[in-house]
Amino acid sequence: MTTNNGLLIVLSGPSGSGKDSLLQQVIARGEEIALSISLTTRKPRPGELDGVHYHFTTHAKFEQKLANGAILEHTMYNGEYYGTPKDAVDAQLAAGNTVVLEIEVEGAASIAAQYPDCVRVFLVPPSLAVLRQRLIDRRTNTPEDIERRIAIAREELTHAPGFDYIIRNCVLADAAADFQAIIRAEMLKDKTILTR
Repeated sequence: MTTNNGLLIVLSGPSGSGKDSLLQQVIARGEEIALSISLTTRKPRPGELDGVHYHFTTHAKFEQKLANGAILEHTMYNGEYYGTPKDAVDAQLAAGNTVVLEIEVEGAASIAAQYPDCVRVFLVPPSLAVLRQRLIDRRTNTPEDIERRIAIAREELTHAPGFDYIIRNCVLADAAADFQAIIRAEMLKDKTILTR
């Protein structure tokens, strides 16, 4: 459903399920979506740029933004903060844009409480074995970190049935097509088109 004038979609799934790759594919297909750039205290991975992939900051600065109410939702994942800047999301929605928030399961619940009309999509890896291999292939995680992420993924997967849609990411192109179909279906629910 639409929120304000725009459509708010929350995309969640375990680390390594392919959320970033999915969104890149959807954008490459010409889908007009506004991605919320999260704020995080974790270090950039190779190739990640500040202000493009994330807004990278310190723990102290993140906590100051929290105290000022400038963070829509936040979570601590693997010892690092992740959060969504509120003003940017609200401005995009007010402009009538489709906004995608790529956030963890806890954050998705917080967004749904604040924006009841949001659409929640959960991206599932083909299997935990495939997920483990994807994390290994990143070459940015220690074996201990990988096992910690797998344990977190097991818990996160238990929340998938509570989402509006579940996409299994076996073939990225198919998952991207499914995501686009969700956008189209939700836009067709917009009853305000009758009064425009």
